Amino acid sequence: MTSLPPQRPLVLGSTSRYRKGLLSQLMLPFDVIGPEVDEAPLPGEAPRALAVRLALDKARAVAAKRPEAVVIGSDQVLDFRGECLGKPGTHANAVAMLKRLSGHTVRFETAVCVVCLERGFEAQDLATIEVAFRTLAHDEIERYLLKDKPYDCAGSAKSEGLGIALLDRIVSDDPTALIGLPMIRTARMLREAGLSLI
Repeated sequence: MTSLPPQRPLVLGSTSRYRKGLLSQLMLPFDVIGPEVDEAPLPGEAPRALAVRLALDKARAVAAKRPEAVVIGSDQVLDFRGECLGKPGTHANAVAMLKRLSGHTVRFETAVCVVCLERGFEAQDLATIEVAFRTLAHDEIERYLLKDKPYDCAGSAKSEGLGIALLDRIVSDDPTALIGLPMIRTARMLREAGLSLI
């Protein structure tokens, strides 16, 4: 078996445990650095534009600290009728969010950016996921939240967990995008940045 040539270090510019878990599937060593970026939307900023801007800002912020590395930045925004919805943070906020989403079809915009300053490489992409929520009873919402505790998830539902029971339909061309990192797009950009994945 031939060994791979030395590769540039890989850095995930995110402290999300979900993104860390997804990136681990590629079986490459990587470091994790929090990007320390203000995630507040700009006045009038659309959800899609917010996701793309933050993914780019995160990747660039971490790449400035590690210019030799290939850095991944990502962000996800829930688009509810043009309004940006984020992570609920608390049980009460999650209840209110799921009541709003009940019976509606929404879009999750998951952006990813790969940067390597030393190579002068920068690429970005966006995965749009359409998610249809069932009509949810209040007691269903309460029971779900107490079991799954998705308070750090946009939309208050973990599709990779019990949250799948809240949904009627997911439409996406990049299956992991809803969890927080579109791995098909990420793998393509990592190859373009010069990393060998297999």
